[in-house]
Formats: sequence, structure tokens, C-alpha cells
Amino acid sequence: MKRRHFVLASLGGGAALTVGWAVLPTRQRLEPAQPLPTAPGQQALNGWVKIGADDRVTVVMAKSEMGQGVHTGLAMVLADELDADWSQVVIEHSPVDKIYNNLATVVDGLPFHPDDDGTLKQLAGWLTAKAMREVGVMMTGGSSSLKDLWLPMREAGASARAMLVAAAAAAWGVPAAEVRVQAGVLSHTSGKRARFGDMAAAAATQALPDAPVLKTAAQFTLIGKPLPRLEAAAKATGQAVFGIDVVLPGMLYATVTMCPTLGGKVKSLDGAAALKLPGVKQVLAVDGFHGGTAGVAVVADTPWHALQAIKAVAVTWDEAAPAATFSSAQALAQFSQALDSEDGFAYFSTGGVQAAMATAARTVSAEYSAPFLAHATMEPQNCTVLFKDGRATVWAPTQVPGLARRAAALALGIDAELVEVKVQLLGGGFGRRLDVDFVGQAAAIAKAVAQAGSAVPVQTFWTREEDTRHDFYRPAAVSRFKAGLDAGGRVVALHNVSAGPAIVPQMLARLFGLPKGLLNQGPDKTASEGAFDQPYEWPAARIAHHTVDVPVPVGLWRAVGHSHQAFFKESF
Repeated sequence: MKRRHFVLASLGGGAALTVGWAVLPTRQRLEPAQPLPTAPGQQALNGWVKIGADDRVTVVMAKSEMGQGVHTGLAMVLADELDADWSQVVIEHSPVDKIYNNLATVVDGLPFHPDDDGTLKQLAGWLTAKAMREVGVMMTGGSSSLKDLWLPMREAGASARAMLVAAAAAAWGVPAAEVRVQAGVLSHTSGKRARFGDMAAAAATQALPDAPVLKTAAQFTLIGKPLPRLEAAAKATGQAVFGIDVVLPGMLYATVTMCPTLGGKVKSLDGAAALKLPGVKQVLAVDGFHGGTAGVAVVADTPWHALQAIKAVAVTWDEAAPAATFSSAQALAQFSQALDSEDGFAYFSTGGVQAAMATAARTVSAEYSAPFLAHATMEPQNCTVLFKDGRATVWAPTQVPGLARRAAALALGIDAELVEVKVQLLGGGFGRRLDVDFVGQAAAIAKAVAQAGSAVPVQTFWTREEDTRHDFYRPAAVSRFKAGLDAGGRVVALHNVSAGPAIVPQMLARLFGLPKGLLNQGPDKTASEGAFDQPYEWPAARIAHHTVDVPVPVGLWRAVGHSHQAFFKESF
């Protein structure tokens, strides 16, 4: 074939494959790439549930528990379809795998108005969900956990139930339709009975059903019932293990002080005085990771010794960073100036606001502002890392285990497949633990300890002060409103434009290395949500946001834009 014919044929084939991929449903979310690890006597029936010979039903959890009750809610969804005995249900965290990627959050983050049910929105959502199944991230955020896993958890429970029924039917020589399941027991009218544990091994040899039959809402026995939280008793008795509660044999503790100027570095340090204090093992400089700031770490045998020794480190900071001469007051002034000269990206526009405003009998104007805010999670940032024999285990209170694994691997200089992440209970997340700066930092400290001859677990923890100084903050913002009213006081037009940093470009830059400047040119729904997506029917309106970059890192937040934009909108 001539070269041009080959190129055209290749392009045509590629286009056909792309179209074919686009119209197919999202790939299955039941079977992981690698079989789940199992304990003796335990069988994995799919990527979400394991059943033991002791009748214990283990629900595999891909979401982080940070007080929102998601572990209990998702376990209820699967256990209901399985018809499990709720008293036998326990949970364990999942490994990192594509079937656990969060599809709902990214789809919900597309910059469409909630009332928009058009073809473009549906197509964008369809394609985004398919893409996130393949290249997305495991994530707990956006109030999406039950929404994201409602169907996969139900299908997992129903599939496992069908496999248990098929195993029982084969063992008893009866039709599968005659086998009943209730509270972890399989039965037949002939009097034959078996508990889940009795049939688990045989069920594991059954084929995964192509289309498991799901219950109707009227058939639910657990969903909607007021069941106790699975972790409530452990929390009430103090037995629950949060990230900062991890204790391992031979563990050392590290605490850090980071440059007071965001983005600053260590110019010089003298750890001699600190090294003379009780229990101190090591003093070292540590880089900033994934948008974090560089600093100094002290490693000691107890948290108290580390906290006392960090005060004795003499450090000179290199504060030649953009944030060195920047203040919150400057940020708000810069945002107001942007509103004087820029009209922003319109997230919502209807009715021709300029013409409608010209007909107004009078207008009302106001300007609102909100400051940067730290997340202030109850549990400060922490992470425990064991780096030994070229492999690593990470114990972390994280909302993104896959990204945490990647951050640790990059800091350690090893492949991500050589890192195991054990997700702990989170003492609050609110979006702060969607970032992984503290994970990379902890891994780097553990590597330094290992290189010094101590391949032991190292828990790095921040003080409350360091956590507050080195957060990825809720964006500060300024929002300007103008409403036109007719002679009767009715609204005829609304113009609203806000200014402030955009979160998503910053997070994509620090987590994935994407160019922030380029990303800032596009829409970020989190910047304007709470303003453009409220359920008001304006006769004419234009609601926009102007992205202004400042040297203060911002991050995802509980309710994200709603926490300030909805306040502005409702106040006006």
C-alpha cells in the first residue's frame, strides 16, 4: 500500500475503534485484574466480597471511612443483595485496582447546570464514566461513595448470591429456582439446609453471572433500616485505629517543621543540639512533595522526644518564593481588580442580561468576600512507612489510596506495584486527604532512615500548627452582584461574577504534573458551584467566574464552591 493509503486506513480504523469504544457500556466493575488475597478457608466470589468457612462475610471496601458512615452504608447494600446475616458482616480495605475507580465524582464535576438534561451533557457523562473506569483514580470525595458504588455493590452481592444458589442446587440435585436464601442460610423445601460457609468453596467454582437479578425496593431487608455503624463500638471504646494510632514493632517517629513561607526551602540546618537529646536518631532536611513545602524532620524513638528535639534544630530558611511578600489582603485586592477588568468565564447565561438590565427601574449591587480557610481535620496529617528490601508498606489515612501508592513509590524510587497501601480510619478528611504531600514526605523520611541502617516503620506526624500553616486551603474569593428590578420590585436581570483561584488545575498540576497555566484557561466547576447551579429561574442572568492565580495553594473542600459561593448568592 502507498504510504498515504496506509495512513488513511489507519486513521479510519482508529476512528472506528474510538466510536465503537464510545458506544459500548462501561466495562465491568466486578472482577479485579488480580484475584483478591484470601485467608485459609476463605473464598473470593468477586472483587467485592469474600466468604469464609466460618460464615464470615467480608465486604471489600474501596472507600475511606472518615465519619460519614460509608463503610456501613455500602456493606448494607451488598449484604442486602447477598441476603447475608448482618451479624456476620465485616469489612476490609480493597487493594488498588481499576474496578474501584470513582466514576461518579468526575462525572458530577463536569460544568453542566443540574437542570441541563441535554444530549451533550449525557454524552459527556457517558464518555467520562467510561474513561474514568480505565484511567481514573480510587477516591472518596464529592459525597459520591454510595452513588458511585450503588450498582456495583448490588451486582456484587447479587452475583455472589447466585453463585451460592447454583452451588447448593448442584449439591442437592434440585433446580436453582427452588433454593431459598435468608440471613446467610440456603434452604430447600426438601429440608436440605446449608450456611454460606458450607457452600463458599463450591460457589467459588461457579461462573460469575452475566446479568445478576437485582432485588426490587420492596424486597430490601437491610437497606433503609436503622442499623448500628460497623465501627461505632470500636470508636466508643477507643479500639478504632486511625492513621495516627498505628503502632508497629520497632517503630520510630518523625515530626517536621516546614518553611514558614509556602514554597520555601531549607538553606542550612544544624542538628547537633537536637541529636544530643534523649531518643533522637536522625535530623534531616526533607523536600516538598506534590505541592508541599520543604522542611526539616527529626526522627526519634517516641513522639515526645521528636517534638522536643525539633525545637532544638537550628535552621535557616530560603524564603525566595512568590509567597514571601504575599498576604491575604493582597489576594482579595487582586480579585477585586480582576472583577474591574474581566468578565470571567460564564457558567450560566440566559435571556440577554445586558438588554434586560437596561429596562430595570432600579438596580441593587453588592460585593462579598471570603478568606482562605484551612481544613483543620481533627487528626493532623500523618503517615507510617516501612521501606525494606526494595518494597514498602504504607499505613495512611488517605482518600486516594492509588495516588498515595504512587506518591510513596516516587519518593522511594521504586515501582508502584512494590508499594502496599493500608488505608486507616480518617480523623476527618473534607478533601484535605485527597492530596498526598504528607505521604511523599513520610516515604522520603522512611527511605532516609533505612539508608542510615534502620529498616523499621517510621511514622511521620505533623503538629496542629504545621497542619494549619501548610494546608491546601479553601479558596479565598470576591464576588460581585448586580440585580435589575422592575417598578414592582421583581427581578428582571441578575449579573454575578466572582474571582479567585481554581482548585482542579492546581490539583492536576501537583498530583499529575499537568501544566497549571494551560488548565487555568478552562472551566472548573468547583470555582462557581453554589453560584451558577442554584435552582432559581432567572428571567435573564449571567453568572461567571474569573480564575486568578496567587501563590497560595488551594485544595478540594467539603462542599467545595458551595461553602462560599452559595453564601454569597443567598446573602444577595
